[in-house]
Amino acid sequence: MSNNKHILKLGNIVKQELKNGSTNLVTRETGRIILDRIEREIREIGKGETLVLDFSDVKVIDYSCADEVIAKLITRLKGDEYGDKYVILQNLSPSQKENIHVALERKDLAILATTLDKNWEIIGILNNYLSETLQTIMKSGEISARELSDKLKLELNTASTRLLNLHKSRLVKKSEVRTSDGRRQFVYRSLRGEL
Repeated sequence: MSNNKHILKLGNIVKQELKNGSTNLVTRETGRIILDRIEREIREIGKGETLVLDFSDVKVIDYSCADEVIAKLITRLKGDEYGDKYVILQNLSPSQKENIHVALERKDLAILATTLDKNWEIIGILNNYLSETLQTIMKSGEISARELSDKLKLELNTASTRLLNLHKSRLVKKSEVRTSDGRRQFVYRSLRGEL
């Protein structure tokens, strides 16, 4: 599994695509143009790799553009339209985070992000038990269903379901490993290394 991350500076993308000198992500029309460019970029990265959307040069993202770009992107990631790939947001200002959160909240979606102070957080909606599971993975770096079951005192199938749901939401990476006795086991890894 690859640990490569690809950083896409959205401010540069907006300037290139709109050709008007603006670094604002506003309106659905702008969102469609930017989403198209992001989708071209995500199709170019390899399996298991992460696209980091860097907002450091973006002044504003309004709700309609957040819905058109981020919510649609996450929906398509969850629908496996891009394959085994991941997206993280970085360098969000409080107002950018708020508009993206509302767009994701309304569609029951979540994404990992870093704030300007480099802390990670979930933007959007993730139920409490999946949030607890994700926090456990972020602390440990990687975990198997058996380890999660032991750590959180869960039934093994419950632990497996939680991990699978986080992977389907593209909030953790999943890989297959062989145990010392030759059995196959899935390990779920945090995206923390890409934050």
